[in-house]
Amino acid sequence: MRVNKRTLGRTLLAAAVAGAFASTAWTQQPPVKIGLLATLEGPFAAGGADGMRGAELAVKQRGGTVAGRKIEIIKASSDAKPDVAVNATRKLVEQDKVDVMVGPLSGSEGIAVKDYSKTQPQITFINGSSGAQATTLVSPSENFFRFNTEGAQWMVGLGKAALAKGYKRMMVIAEDYAFPYSQVQGFMTEYCANGGKVPVKAWVPLGGKDYASVIARVPKDVDALLVVLGGADAVNFLNQYEAAGGDKPIVGGSITVSQDILNYRGKRRESLLGTLSAGPVADAYDGAEWKAFVADYQKNYPVSAGGFPSPSLFAYVYYQNMKAALDGLDEVKGDLSDNQKKYKAALTKMTLKTPTGDVKLDANRQAIGTTFVTEVVKDDKGNYFNKVVRKVDNVDQTLGLKKEEFQIGSRDVPNCP
Repeated sequence: MRVNKRTLGRTLLAAAVAGAFASTAWTQQPPVKIGLLATLEGPFAAGGADGMRGAELAVKQRGGTVAGRKIEIIKASSDAKPDVAVNATRKLVEQDKVDVMVGPLSGSEGIAVKDYSKTQPQITFINGSSGAQATTLVSPSENFFRFNTEGAQWMVGLGKAALAKGYKRMMVIAEDYAFPYSQVQGFMTEYCANGGKVPVKAWVPLGGKDYASVIARVPKDVDALLVVLGGADAVNFLNQYEAAGGDKPIVGGSITVSQDILNYRGKRRESLLGTLSAGPVADAYDGAEWKAFVADYQKNYPVSAGGFPSPSLFAYVYYQNMKAALDGLDEVKGDLSDNQKKYKAALTKMTLKTPTGDVKLDANRQAIGTTFVTEVVKDDKGNYFNKVVRKVDNVDQTLGLKKEEFQIGSRDVPNCP
């Protein structure tokens, strides 16, 4: 068969035009719209800003694209109040039409957003840093995923470490909402089982500014205080305890000695040296992947530009959850069809590779992962950071207890007076 030059030319031109249209169609795929919600107002504003930095870092590491589609981040702010968090989420989902939600930051916010997610089954919701047990243990949502361990899991190992320091009787001072309940439960479950006593618990309002009445209640016969306060609340308490002449050693909740607190400049800061705590991160962890993550954070968010000397808990956990969102999108090649069925299935089965180790989800789409017991120390530049005392792997949400033995934390549970 002979093909003349004119016919060949037309064929080549048609192929070129078709190729150009195909290329244009590929490059013009709609972006993946991800809603990003953090607490940027109120007591956790500093942590929320660092949470945003962590989430953005996960996007930057992919060059702003996933599966050939541009990633479009639409941000929203809350103030640690559940209704504000839900209203902000509703706007992102129903008005901005995001494909995926990442957030919120605080415990009670997480429970509220989880409940809202049930009304939007076509959207995938991935946690930010909220750490209340009930978010995934009570009436879990099939389209809400949490790739971070939660508040009680973060405290595993700390009860034994406190007892090893000689702290046999402790007073609890904690904010009065879901996340601190989880933190106290995680601590006391182990502490009480090994002989520790907690004669007094003081539950204080979130966003409180006056701690005089709480400080006056500190018994003389306790060995230490378990302080589960975060952000501005922690700073206010520490300054007032210092001014009142308080001298009891402190064991900190996971966000009580995070980088956003360790970098405040109050007088009480010096007395934080030696403070035990526990959580999903340890500034001085020597894992190669962790060191690479810290270096990348410092490069993108130096202290001169508002970052911390080391990424805070909020930065890391938001990074972790955003990475999960993007890894899942990559797994399904950006396919969000059929109410995101393939995407949700990929997230459910995922083993997430993180700077502190592998994370898998349980049947409630809740992370099983690593906890670090830490101690506050100071480097030769004057920076405060958390060194590793102990690393605990594969911590599940029932803390290794049988389901029939496990109780969700509340104001009164556990109790070992």
